Amino acid sequence: MATLSPFFASMHVALGGAIGALLRYQLGRGLTHWLGPQAVSSFPYATLAVNVIGSLAMGLLFGWLAKHDVGQGEQFRLFVGVGLLGGFTTFSAFSLEMMLLVERGQPTTAITYAAVSILAGLTALYVGLIAMRLA
Repeated sequence: MATLSPFFASMHVALGGAIGALLRYQLGRGLTHWLGPQAVSSFPYATLAVNVIGSLAMGLLFGWLAKHDVGQGEQFRLFVGVGLLGGFTTFSAFSLEMMLLVERGQPTTAITYAAVSILAGLTALYVGLIAMRLA
């Protein structure tokens, strides 16, 4: 397999990142519409959803890449894993929202949010890996 030039590697990441960011934004808008502005301002449902979905997708991606010898695997990994999922998942937003909850005097909500995010994300990644190993 030929090595991808740094320029084209960057383009794969950039295109995937743009798509991932758009998907993340649209999911947030959809959840706000579905749950209502009051609900999404009291708990970061959209960030929780993208972290769990992104973790599952990362588990599926890397499980699939490990199982299949794909000729264009590096391009696909850069586009989907680094770009799309990097633009979609939001652990930087997670950190900010954790601090905002703490600063608002909601430490129990912050701890609950952190625990659910981490446990559900790790579980989803594990399920993705196992699903691809069994496929």
